[in-house]
Parts: sequence; structure tokens; C-alpha cells
Amino acid sequence: MKLTAVYQKVAEGYIGFVEELPGANTQGVTIEETRKNLREAALMVLEANRTLSEEQLPLDNVIKENLVLYEAS
Repeated sequence: MKLTAVYQKVAEGYIGFVEELPGANTQGVTIEETRKNLREAALMVLEANRTLSEEQLPLDNVIKENLVLYEAS
């Protein structure tokens, strides 16, 4: 799956966010630093969402499985 990273030059360096993943945003002095930070932010948002979901799910009547959005061609 591919997500869209958006970067904007600002006075302090760069800001970045992931269009499809609310909450995944960051900043950095250089574009390279901002890219690295954004990858980390996206992974942290996904992990936090997973943890919150697990904490809120009932213990019974739950089915969990992998979801493949795109098949390799």
C-alpha cells in the first residue's frame, strides 16, 4: 500500500503529513529529516490506533484478520 506524503517549506525548515493518515505529521530542519520523522510518525499513529482498538474491543465475539488492500501484480 502506498500513502501520500505532503511536505511544505516553512521558515524553520519543513513540515510534513500523510494525506490518508490523520495525526501523522511532523517537522524537520531538512527534507531528509522530515521524511525520516514522517515515517516514524506514521508507524506511531498506526501502532497507537491498534493499541486503542485492542483496549476497546470486547474479549469475545471478535474476529481479527489481515486486510490486503492491493494484490501484487
